[in-house]
Amino acid sequence: MSSLQFDPVESNTVLPAAVDVVVIGGGIVGTSTALALAERGVSVALCEKGIIGGEQSGRNWGWVRQMGRDPSEIPLAMDSAEIWNGLNARVGGETGYRRTGILYVCTTEREVDEHEAWLNRAREFQLPSQLLSRAELLDLLPNVAPGIRAGLHTATDGRAEPSKAAAAVAHGAQQRGALIFSNTAVRGIETSAGRVSGVVTERGAIRTQAVVLAGGAWSRLFAGNLGIDFPQLKILGTAARVDSVPGVPDFPVGGGNFSFRRRLDGGFTVAMRNANIAPITPDSFRLFWDFVPTLVRSWHELKLRVGSQFIEEWKTPRQWRLDEETPFEKVRILDPVPSDALNRAGLEHLAAAFPAFAGAKITQSWSGLIDVTPDAVPVIDAVPSIGGFFIASGFSGHGFGIGPGAGKLAADLVTGSRPSVDPQPFRLSRFERLTKSAARRAAAIA
Repeated sequence: MSSLQFDPVESNTVLPAAVDVVVIGGGIVGTSTALALAERGVSVALCEKGIIGGEQSGRNWGWVRQMGRDPSEIPLAMDSAEIWNGLNARVGGETGYRRTGILYVCTTEREVDEHEAWLNRAREFQLPSQLLSRAELLDLLPNVAPGIRAGLHTATDGRAEPSKAAAAVAHGAQQRGALIFSNTAVRGIETSAGRVSGVVTERGAIRTQAVVLAGGAWSRLFAGNLGIDFPQLKILGTAARVDSVPGVPDFPVGGGNFSFRRRLDGGFTVAMRNANIAPITPDSFRLFWDFVPTLVRSWHELKLRVGSQFIEEWKTPRQWRLDEETPFEKVRILDPVPSDALNRAGLEHLAAAFPAFAGAKITQSWSGLIDVTPDAVPVIDAVPSIGGFFIASGFSGHGFGIGPGAGKLAADLVTGSRPSVDPQPFRLSRFERLTKSAARRAAAIA
């Protein structure tokens, strides 16, 4: 286990006989879903196989941004930004959120052109995003290196603390009546007349009318046991901590090959931006054609790696009975080995742009597995083949920032409320393999 420390959440002890909704997964999306449901008077139990916020929700960079999002995600990101802004008061705890703004800096004309193109696409949403000239940039970053020529700035973006946020939201949900169970893996769901009727956990069964799968990198495996071919792969993201550096702004900054965020404890989380590792696994072949467009578009940002994860996932059962131990009980927390090479390179690039970091030393490093979809947009939707079953997963590295809004939208869908944002971009049926699979099932029935 890495040396990361996560704020603890005291687990409820007695498994309920029945609740209205069971949420699977204790990351920021799952806890936000539980909070939104509990606030509406819905009885909810959240089951997490490990600890709350122990996987990617507690391992990301801690950025809360609307800037640079896919246009389909911008309304959800804007809704989330407003939720984050009042979240500490709402849950009575410390998420680490501060509305500081976020800045992308540009060293090339190509980067400037890309940011201008995004601004043109995002103009309809009236975000307060601005492309700053070198002179305007110096007002925000007086100590930036001469090679930085421009910057894209959004004042309503911010930062939060991954090690604290999911736990704080879980506490808030508990205060409103939600039941939170750590170290309680859900093995599967039970159905009656084509609808959810309950879940089976390692500790026993819970009767329920609805289930929200917010399992992050585990969602494809869980859904597969139900006959749902959810197209999702895992990408390894790596980051590091350096101690306090003087003369550096409080807001997160990203360049083409570096990023930093001031932490609540005064240090900084640093990483090499636009550089992730794509482990080759059996699913890489099963989903090859789904992800080819993404691979072509993002080949320069991905480093393919063949390693032990291929063998581990090859040996992992893809089907199991509900009365036997599952993969979720055998691996409680995904804790991959970080890439020291990427962390060192990111810090070197950062020091070149911000000389204040020249003497900084890495004091801690970690990694996490990011759940990605073929179009890098999440699924937040009902599964048509099983009534009462919903998926909120595939956040593709954006889940921490848009998690509160995603939880709210998931609660809207579960309760049949008017959606807070248009759910169409997040529909499950947009993936061709699922559409074809549904057509085959319909033809077989006919």
